[in-house]
Amino acid sequence: MTLNESNDASPSILPMGWQPTRFATLVYLLRDDEVLLIEKLRGHGAGKVNAPGGHIEVGETPEECGIREVIEEVGVAVLEADVMATLRFHDTAKDFDMLGYAMVTSRFTGEPRSSDEAIPFWVKQHEIPFDRMWEDDRLWLPRILAGERLDCELVFSDDVLKQNHIVKISQ
Repeated sequence: MTLNESNDASPSILPMGWQPTRFATLVYLLRDDEVLLIEKLRGHGAGKVNAPGGHIEVGETPEECGIREVIEEVGVAVLEADVMATLRFHDTAKDFDMLGYAMVTSRFTGEPRSSDEAIPFWVKQHEIPFDRMWEDDRLWLPRILAGERLDCELVFSDDVLKQNHIVKISQ
């Protein structure tokens, strides 16, 4: 496996002409030294730990989608969310090309509750269960939680991470 991390503008690792066919969000809610995660019960990534989020609907901004999805999945009202990373996913063994937006917020109201989509739980940031998450999360999630803005290209083969290219965006 080749894993690359970079802070330069080297060429893309995505196929020439890459175009996403799906658009989605993830929203990481922060409370003191904790982050809200979910056990995903259905859909893409079911069985894994992730953040609330989902597919962007036609005419919806990433922020609007994130706010809607957090309410639907865990019943918390996000007041604002800051996009900290763009995530370009390509799986060479599947018909899967997705552009994701990872957001962070500490501005929300309400207490998380379970739904048919997710079981929410708070975890200390230094205890995030990366072994139950997508393989790439350990590469970029701690960085956005620390305040870095990132542009990420993530190449998988049958859900196994093969390459990554992560660039820190100037503030």
